[in-house]
Amino acid sequence: MIVDVDVGMLLSILASFLIGLSSIATYNKIRPRLSSRTNDVKILSEKLEYYENLLIDMKIKLDSLELSVEPEEPVQAQIPKPREQKEQVEEVVKVKEERPKERSHNVNFGSATEYVLRLITEKPMTSRDIQITIGRTREHTSRMMKKLFEEGLVERDMKTKPFTYKITEKGLIRIGTLKTPTP
Repeated sequence: MIVDVDVGMLLSILASFLIGLSSIATYNKIRPRLSSRTNDVKILSEKLEYYENLLIDMKIKLDSLELSVEPEEPVQAQIPKPREQKEQVEEVVKVKEERPKERSHNVNFGSATEYVLRLITEKPMTSRDIQITIGRTREHTSRMMKKLFEEGLVERDMKTKPFTYKITEKGLIRIGTLKTPTP
């Protein structure tokens, strides 16, 4: 038996085989670079998330400090003497040292409830904001906010993620800010 071999067909098969081998070799050279880029992106996104959480925590702490400071009489613009400036700086440091003592982590549920209701009278807050401000666990804060919602003392804005809570009229009556309506 004599087999007729087409030279063009044989060359095309050989060329496709060589192209396949070169593409596999190229892929093996590029693959480590691709995986390192995905690892870099993963690491960078984790760092970004970490710093974003730090910024959120700092914003919450700043908001809680602003809420705890009650506005006093407006300060008149005076140019103090250098000795008076040192005294004023010491007073500011003393005030900053006293503020953390105002937040009590070991408050009972009733006073924590009233404290939370007073916090959200100024502006709506998320459960995370409240958690950091009162110094309780996430679970405790969630249970407390759920109970306040079920009692009708707070409203839950479900349009935002995470949910924001704001006080209702019933809540204002509870803390004594709003007088009970007389029939």
